[in-house]
This record gives sequence, structure tokens and C-alpha cells, in this order.
Amino acid sequence: MAARKRTASKVYELYVELEDIEPLVWRRLLVPATITLPKLHDLLQLAMGWANSHLHSFTIADRTFGMAGVDDFDELNMLDERKHTLEATLGERVREFVYEYDFGDSWRCRIAVKPLVRPNTEWSYPLCTGGARAAPPDDVGGAPGYEEFLAAIKDPEHEEHDNMLAWIGGAFDPEGFDLNAINRTLRFGRP
Repeated sequence: MAARKRTASKVYELYVELEDIEPLVWRRLLVPATITLPKLHDLLQLAMGWANSHLHSFTIADRTFGMAGVDDFDELNMLDERKHTLEATLGERVREFVYEYDFGDSWRCRIAVKPLVRPNTEWSYPLCTGGARAAPPDDVGGAPGYEEFLAAIKDPEHEEHDNMLAWIGGAFDPEGFDLNAINRTLRFGRP
């Protein structure tokens, strides 16, 4: 089954770094400038390996965009992300923004933006071109919880070792990153 080619006249390279985790977890993504913020959220979820089970927001310049229709949306002073594309929110000058996922664990990604001078018309976008390390799993408890989780799964003598491995489904490789799997899912909608 051949993938349908999705060419774009203007493409951004996004360099995504997850804050507060060392060694660094990062991804490099090529996206059409016309991508909507909800589609960008979906792409970031896929690229980081998250389960899309929490609220999120984009802070671009002095505006915050989020999911309309959720409890307390108006109190959060967010704009409805469904009405905005990346290109429109960045304008000509903004070259960095923040994506936050899970307001409890507070996973913040700093995203640097670089317009590509000549997108490759033979490629399908979006596309992941690089990355390193697995992102922390959902509901692990933020950066401190992730450190505790890693300590527990690495040490068979740790009192939470068996519980943490059962919780994560048997195994977790913090160094794991599969560029091909991400791009297969982007092209064909399955891993």
C-alpha cells in the first residue's frame, strides 16, 4: 500500500528538547507551515511516545493556546488552538515556543523553529529526521518521579522494582528511540 504524498510549499524544522531531563531527550521534526496546532500536538505526542491522556498547551510569544471544551478552559486564559496554524501563530519573527503536556507532571518542551529554504518536494511531511532517548512515560510523576522510576527499574533489589516493571508493562529502555517506527506511523497510521 503506497502512502499518499503530502507535499508542502513551506516547511519548518522544529528542534524539540524536553526540559528538566538529563541526558537530553530531543526530536527533530519537519512540518508543513500550515499544520494546525491540534495536529502539531498529535505529532508531538507520537514523536515523544506519550499517550495523549492529559491537557496540553502551546505558549507562543505572549499567547497561550489550548484545548477548547475542557473544564476551566476560560479560566486558563487560553485561545482555542483549533483556530490557528503554526505559521499564523509564529508570524515572521517568533523562532521559539513552548509546548507543555500534562499540567500535573508538567512536561515542557522548548521548540526552536527554523524555516527550510527549499523543502524537498519528493518527501512527505510531517517527517521525523532525528532524536535521542525515550521520553518519560505518562503519569510517572514529573522529573523527580521519572528519576525514581529509573532507579527502581535498574535495581532488582529496589523495593519498587517489580511494581514499576509491572506498571510499565514489563520493560522500559530510557535510551530507546526508533526513528523508523515514528515515520512509519506518520506515513501509514500504524507502528
